[in-house]
Amino acid sequence: MRVLVVEDHAVLAREVATGLRRDGLAVDVARDGEEALDKARVSAYDVVVLDRDLPRVHGDDVCRTLVAQEPAPRVLMLTAAGSLEDIVEGLGLGADDYLAKPFAMVELIARVRTLGRRGGAAPRPRVSIGGLEIRPDEHAVTRDGRPVALSPKEFGVLEVLAAQPGRVVSAETLLEKVWDEYADPLTNAVRVTMVTLRRKLGEPALIETIKGVGYVLRADGDA
Repeated sequence: MRVLVVEDHAVLAREVATGLRRDGLAVDVARDGEEALDKARVSAYDVVVLDRDLPRVHGDDVCRTLVAQEPAPRVLMLTAAGSLEDIVEGLGLGADDYLAKPFAMVELIARVRTLGRRGGAAPRPRVSIGGLEIRPDEHAVTRDGRPVALSPKEFGVLEVLAAQPGRVVSAETLLEKVWDEYADPLTNAVRVTMVTLRRKLGEPALIETIKGVGYVLRADGDA
């Protein structure tokens, strides 16, 4: 899942981005409303975590612009203005959810994950493919009942593939969904991650490489 965090407070922006990345999400950061709109024009975000009181372009105007896009990202307003009136006003602008500061990181992550699923960006809460079971809410994977310990990037790659079993997913799509704006498009990060993911999932192999096209998760183990 690709997330944009829009927050002008440097420390908070870093903390939110770090928390979401540790949960396996690809996260970009914008420090003002103008930068947020510029990044949203370039990248297709699944969820935008948006502060309302932003410099250059106010968060309310950013929200209006984002929800008018096609396809539109899900918007979670994250702000110190937490009265009922503020919440109603924020939702009226088109935001999908509203979380007042201060907040618990675990709640923020859960809300972002929920919005991502609602927008069709993430797989079902529990996915079973052959002997493989993926439980995104728990960050847990088993194969034939055996627990499989994955890194956040490995888990993210598996989530994207499992959302479209039997369909080829390009390396570019995986890089966009699992990494962030600082990932070099010429990097071999996807290939290296795929090697370790396949090794951890074991035999018979479930992930097939379609040379020059991408990767596909097979349910029959005939990769």
